Amino acid sequence: MEKSRLDYTIITDTFASVNGRLLEHESKGGAMLTELYRAHVGDWPKFFKMDTLSKVGFLASELLLKECSGVKSAPETASASNRGNVHGSVSDRVSDGAKRASDARCEEYIQSRAVVLFGITGSLCADRNYQETIQFADNYYPSPALFVYTLPNIVTGEIAIRNRYRGETSFYVLDGYDAQSMAFHIRCAFQDSVTDSVLAGWVDSSGNEDFRSFFILVDRGAAAAPGMLENEIMKIMDKLK
Repeated sequence: MEKSRLDYTIITDTFASVNGRLLEHESKGGAMLTELYRAHVGDWPKFFKMDTLSKVGFLASELLLKECSGVKSAPETASASNRGNVHGSVSDRVSDGAKRASDARCEEYIQSRAVVLFGITGSLCADRNYQETIQFADNYYPSPALFVYTLPNIVTGEIAIRNRYRGETSFYVLDGYDAQSMAFHIRCAFQDSVTDSVLAGWVDSSGNEDFRSFFILVDRGAAAAPGMLENEIMKIMDKLK
């Protein structure tokens, strides 16, 4: 399989990988998210208050941004038994612009980085969790902590707050995997004169134990190359199916 020209991370309810390298974990589902957080992040306690969609998106973004800035997400494994095992790490063809745009904490990118995400089910997981708190009159306990996550774009806010990004944040609910629509909306983020890079991805969760995502970091050069973004998105999406 051809190497990806963009850095990427994948997280599903059974595995996590960074540029094709599988990350070690013992658990699955929601417990796996907590395990990955403790192993690779560990310094953002608000994680434990997030809904599943936000946890998945937050972790995928953290793993990607650390990889781009040269911080390895160890421990890792090269086991071929997992669906996330693909060839290579970062391709030599990654543009200089993507390398320059890699440091998530750099002051330069606070104003110039956008967060653009996509999914199918939106906030369905959080909606179901909240519905359980208001379903029956004799057990009625509306939870503000759950209600706040009944909008899918909250995950983009969590990522922006973590990194102090002030660029565009958007979440698009699509009918299915659609590389062309995703590439179109990512390119639209570059229409202003401020945005230099887009943290983009697919994040979807229909239940607390059912989720899948991938994240990529796109610079103006990658967005402008004819057909490149669509092809890269399709290659990565194939690993989720």
